[in-house]
Amino acid sequence: MSDSVAILAEMGIKPKSVRKNWNEARLYETSVATGESRVAAGGALVVETGQHTGRSAKDKFTVRDETTENTVWWDNNAAMTPAHFDALFEDFKTHLASQDVFVQELFGGADPAHRLPVTVVTEYAWHSLFIRHLLRIPDANEYATFDSGFTIINCPTFRADPKRHGTRTETVIAVNFARRMVLIGGTSYAGETKKSVFTALNYYLPTSGVMPMHCSVNTSEKEDAAIFFGLSGTGKTTLSADASRMLIGDDEHGWSENGLFNFEGGCYAKMIKLSPEAEPEIYATTKMWGTVLENVVMDAETRELDLDDGTLAENSRGAYPISAIPNASLSGQCGQPKNLIML
Repeated sequence: MSDSVAILAEMGIKPKSVRKNWNEARLYETSVATGESRVAAGGALVVETGQHTGRSAKDKFTVRDETTENTVWWDNNAAMTPAHFDALFEDFKTHLASQDVFVQELFGGADPAHRLPVTVVTEYAWHSLFIRHLLRIPDANEYATFDSGFTIINCPTFRADPKRHGTRTETVIAVNFARRMVLIGGTSYAGETKKSVFTALNYYLPTSGVMPMHCSVNTSEKEDAAIFFGLSGTGKTTLSADASRMLIGDDEHGWSENGLFNFEGGCYAKMIKLSPEAEPEIYATTKMWGTVLENVVMDAETRELDLDDGTLAENSRGAYPISAIPNASLSGQCGQPKNLIML
């Protein structure tokens, strides 16, 4: 067992204060009190991410060193030197020294044999709530023995210096597999944290004979698990939430000798033009307490949502725990697939 806060201190990360493993109610309350978010009719939190309403793929860098030289596809990944990462990390530590941060200890992966214990450090309470929804929360015994294997630090108010840090802009997502760490700065889009976990699992799991997949999965009592492959926006979340079947997960999974397992503990669904008739299970989450709605337009007076309005972003999103879907599997696991569907 190792305490995440103590490990951060050993790294030289010493924030002004640390709110460790705060639950949903405390994070919700703090987010509203500090003005990060507003409350919609029904109790969802509404946030705006500003300049970045989606992932900043061109601002993502992987440290190229002895660990990654022959294990990363460099034709399709931007490289960062170890020296540039070191400079970036030092500046992150300076930045964090004046911040009140939130720390979550969570699991990436539902299968105990293959899950990754992750420490997530955020500046914003709503980012901490978001990642509690999206990853898997340890039980009391698992917290007592939690041994972090990867660290993600998300500081939206940090601005990278392209000359000093080797970045393209002031926005940065820097992945260092040797240090087992990701640094995110200059973007409030919460999906960067979620995808950083997928990046880590995508890198580590194949060495254990597990195939990481961008897909949704559902099954039934007949144990006829189905995998839905498709790019963002092709219908993975909608199809996997079929009320007649059991939802395993809507986006990221592993395929191992044990079967299929969800990487996550929640869903991150597109909200634009969401229909209560076509997608009733997902639509219902927009009226639930604690759902995090990114860049969804809301009437300031009535607090009613307008899911058809793409003024803030066509990529408006909703994050909610998988337990919000009535037919979801809380275990996040099922047997070997019987059907593969390409969307």
